[in-house]
Amino acid sequence: MAESPDTPQVSPNVGSPATGAHGLGPHVVGQRVVVRRLLPGETGPTGGPAMTDTLGECLSWGRGLCEVRTADGTVVTIHLADIVSGKPVPPRPSVRLRVPPRELHLRSDAWPSTEHEELGEWVLRATGLVPDAQHPQGRLVRRANSALAIGDPGMPTVQAAERVRDFYAQRGQAAYATAVVDDVVDRELADLGWGLDPVGEVLVQVVAVSRAVRQLRGRATAYDVSLDEEELGAEVARAALRLGEEASLRAHLDGDVVTLHDLLVAPEHRRRGLARAVVAEALDWAASRGATTAQVQVTASNAPAVQLWGAAGFSTHHAYRYRVAD
Repeated sequence: MAESPDTPQVSPNVGSPATGAHGLGPHVVGQRVVVRRLLPGETGPTGGPAMTDTLGECLSWGRGLCEVRTADGTVVTIHLADIVSGKPVPPRPSVRLRVPPRELHLRSDAWPSTEHEELGEWVLRATGLVPDAQHPQGRLVRRANSALAIGDPGMPTVQAAERVRDFYAQRGQAAYATAVVDDVVDRELADLGWGLDPVGEVLVQVVAVSRAVRQLRGRATAYDVSLDEEELGAEVARAALRLGEEASLRAHLDGDVVTLHDLLVAPEHRRRGLARAVVAEALDWAASRGATTAQVQVTASNAPAVQLWGAAGFSTHHAYRYRVAD
């Protein structure tokens, strides 16, 4: 194993127990830890002993030494006698969980808005009624007819809220804002009297496409799923998947992110694996076009849907809700 160039080969601080007052010990092997240690023979900026911190995965602990692998792959060997303090720390969050909420929302534009107006980092969207299999005359989709109120609007929230009101009033629509739950914008809109839409909290859930495919492989019953795709632009496409009149799903691909939405299974055909079959087909399609991340948006109160997506490996990135002007 490679060693850090600053690793001391001999420590003058002998006699340290296998588990010190810091609480580290053999039990942390395999865990992510932070270790503060002395640098023998070096002086710190205030004249005392020099110290440094090492963050990474503890690989081994014993014979007076522990080894920690840092994020760049370097293995640092530390004399137990040199450890000043340390503790286990939570695992690094998934790369997908570190994606800003605003980016996920912008890449889930499954209903390209007929009108799209930027207000700083906010985005005002208006599509009107959106027809689908269950609503041939169209329905008002909140995501496509609300202001994406995430980030800085470039002005005080009270002024931005009035701009949102005016935008939707001119189109004969109620003013809705999509806000991350308990975010500063969410709280400020509440203080301005914007109420909550009855739909409640919506969970944005994400997963690595490769993981979801593995989760579903062998569990999805083989069905003849049809797929119609449409190119919308560079690296942007959408697909409609159907399993006769029994199940359907839509997918929107934006670069390496695919959004799955409008999953429907006829009540009399549920619990037959139809949902897994169309989801698996959609993920295969997305993977073939370079998607690495899949996301869904599901109402928190819809327990069966939350369970379905959880079984496919999805986990919650954040929650949002709709604020409506009084």
